[in-house]
Amino acid sequence: MSKVKNDEKGGSRVYFRLVDPEKRYPSVTTVVDVLPKKFLTRWYANMAADLALDSIDYLQRMADRDRGGAKKWVAGAAWRYTNDRSKIGSKAHDLFERMMRGQRIGRVHPDMVPYHAMFAEFMAVVKPELVRAEDVAWSDTYQYAGSFDAWLRLKVLVQDDGTWVLAPDDPSAVTVNVIADWKTSKSVWPSVALQMAAYAFADRIIDPDGTEEPMPAFDGAVVLHVTPDGWSLVPVYAPEMRAAFGVFLHLRKTVDWEREGSRKVLGKPLAGSKHTTTGTERRG
Repeated sequence: MSKVKNDEKGGSRVYFRLVDPEKRYPSVTTVVDVLPKKFLTRWYANMAADLALDSIDYLQRMADRDRGGAKKWVAGAAWRYTNDRSKIGSKAHDLFERMMRGQRIGRVHPDMVPYHAMFAEFMAVVKPELVRAEDVAWSDTYQYAGSFDAWLRLKVLVQDDGTWVLAPDDPSAVTVNVIADWKTSKSVWPSVALQMAAYAFADRIIDPDGTEEPMPAFDGAVVLHVTPDGWSLVPVYAPEMRAAFGVFLHLRKTVDWEREGSRKVLGKPLAGSKHTTTGTERRG
């Protein structure tokens, strides 16, 4: 039994066990972030452009005093937005976990009131059974780890094509085990399937005390997308999750390439040009 810790350095998170702190595995999100996101380039540019245009007079005054500071302020527009959204997401995740565990909530911060209402509605409609929350999925086989939001059991009717219809009050419904992920972003991206597949196909679960158990077989996964205006529960079925895991493993190899392989692949130059001193340079 050994507790798991995590650390972040250079924008990448790693997990390690206190019994063997030198063995460090990249986090699931670090691996998924290797996936190219071409749309982000334009989004970063648009965020900076909108900030500059919306505050052009103020920006000019700032630039007159400190051009470097003004440039940094505009360039950081997207980072500040994502950082603020991340703080909201962290608060919402904490709230959702406490609600799922049936803990007393007390006063809810005004920013969290709509999220509280939407998650309460989700629980009333879907009636999920919480099995685990915020435990670590650990894989020695493929050397990665990550903390998943929840392991839930849902009551569903399985259709002929393998899809589900939620039926929490139907006595003929079957119980499915799913990895669940909470998202509070504007949209849900397909890459979340890679993330949940990695959790589902890890070797084992490790709780905060260091107690381990083998990872069970999951029937699929669900993404709960919660915004101040509504919520939706999006499934990832087992066949798609297995396919997503294959992609995740390719990305896992890419992490090793970036960290180690790329540093060793190029040897020392075998030959190169030599600078020849011209007569003009000699006379100078």
